[in-house]
Amino acid sequence: MTLDARLIVNRPAFTLDIALEVAPGEVVALLGPNGAGKTTALRALAGLTALSGGHIALDGRPLHTRPADQRPVGMVFQDYLLFPHLSALDNVAFGPRCRGASRSEARRTAAALLERVGLAAHATAKPRRLSGGQAQRVALARALAVEPRLLLLDEPLAALDAHTRLEIRSGLRRHLADFDGATVLVTHDPLDAMVLADRLIVVENGAIVQQGAPAEVARRPRTDYVARLVGLNLYRGLGDGARIKVGELAFSTIEQLDGPAFVAFSPAAVALYRTRPDGSPRNLWQAVIDGIERHGDNVRVHLDGPVAAFVDITPAALADLDLTPGQRIWASVKATETHAYPA
Repeated sequence: MTLDARLIVNRPAFTLDIALEVAPGEVVALLGPNGAGKTTALRALAGLTALSGGHIALDGRPLHTRPADQRPVGMVFQDYLLFPHLSALDNVAFGPRCRGASRSEARRTAAALLERVGLAAHATAKPRRLSGGQAQRVALARALAVEPRLLLLDEPLAALDAHTRLEIRSGLRRHLADFDGATVLVTHDPLDAMVLADRLIVVENGAIVQQGAPAEVARRPRTDYVARLVGLNLYRGLGDGARIKVGELAFSTIEQLDGPAFVAFSPAAVALYRTRPDGSPRNLWQAVIDGIERHGDNVRVHLDGPVAAFVDITPAALADLDLTPGQRIWASVKATETHAYPA
């Protein structure tokens, strides 16, 4: 492993205690709600926050005993923090100069990196003359200029508008693929994490609650936060063959499980009825509409009842069903639309 760390940081509200291993060339994304400890972890790796315990090893050598300015670490901050009085070229050259490179050598390194990120034509521009996407690429070039073995990215796309974000996300993925060190990314955006990261680590209340490949985490969420992140209804229950008992309900599934289990399904998989439907849908319950809101091109209906659930329907279906908050409604989901797995 390029990075092998156990990060323990005592805070007034909680204690961060997580283990991180990142292979050469691997991108690991830290996800979690506000206050979970993600940025604290990043700052601890950078040497900007002291460890209360644990260790940080990079390429087999202790890192936590070295001051921040002597660590082979590059960092891209959420607001980029470019020096406003320096040109893009001199911003990128700043790191090599601090590491002892001559002015001409540092500028040659900076010029090569600006060309690599497609900004050679903007080398003389000050940060105020750069767009958000250009500033982000200058910040990335500046982080890479010190030839780090560990690259830290703190919400690197958060300051960009939606159109720019799409373009810069794609470019950032290409640049990260060329980096042979370890990369740790902090983000709130599940799409950023899915596109940029090889592995996700979900942190809640200072501890790791789930980790794995993006597709696996999205397919099998293990906490309410992860389920909301990937857009699924998630329940914990008790498996008995092809049924998962969740409170008063027993969900039929195509999986056979015994013991503690999760059952999950998409909001779009739920069908709504004003009256009890004919036949015998295998997963059927009565609920009360708790709220209705726009959700992209669809409408999201919040249900309260034996289980709380989100349901996505079209505006046409909303009008046809004539749904209103407080109304009692029947909901069902097919067994083939559910996904069950061990808890």
